[in-house]
Amino acid sequence: MGERILVSTSAGKDSTFALYKLQQRGNYEVDTLVTTVTTGYERISMHGVRRDLLRLHAESLGFPLEEVEIPPNCTNGLYEERMTEALIPYRERGIRSVCFGDVHLADVRAYREHNLATMGMSGIFPLWKRDSARLARRFLEHGFKAIVVCVDTELLSKSFLGRTYDAGFLRDLPEGVDPCGEDGEFHTFVFDGPNLSRRVRFTVGEIEDRGRFVYQDLLPA
Repeated sequence: MGERILVSTSAGKDSTFALYKLQQRGNYEVDTLVTTVTTGYERISMHGVRRDLLRLHAESLGFPLEEVEIPPNCTNGLYEERMTEALIPYRERGIRSVCFGDVHLADVRAYREHNLATMGMSGIFPLWKRDSARLARRFLEHGFKAIVVCVDTELLSKSFLGRTYDAGFLRDLPEGVDPCGEDGEFHTFVFDGPNLSRRVRFTVGEIEDRGRFVYQDLLPA
């Protein structure tokens, strides 16, 4: 039995793939998934996926889910406060590490590591510094299936919203757009894959346009 850890997840492709990589290694035991949810909207923060689908995703993965609630337009200070409140009970149980799906944003990693260090915890980054194009291909080769649920229209055309994250999607991405959306160009929801016990069923709802960001609503089927 390996070290018991937490996994920070958005139900998107990078965090789900990072979890899968850890499961393949076999030297960690996942205790709980941790996700921030925006109150009022009742959706995964940033990605905009409904809370019901988040829970179905976690259930299919087979792990308990810790939902950290934050308000709309949450400040960094309040985010850090809520995360600390959520993680301290796990640290007191002896859990010292949290896994993240970050690939190459050094400032984001440094921010996470700093916040964890204040609690006597540390981060695990299974995808760190991997080539984004190769990661995207490997994600698909392993049989994962995902849909694009959010697009930053300052970085990518909203025509990519609602598309399946597949070889055709990657082929159509404009030059300069990270294949993993690591610079925030787009976000995804994983609904099937080798570490999910069953496909998460959904129907496609309306498009929600909030100016810079557009969201594809998904409804539990």
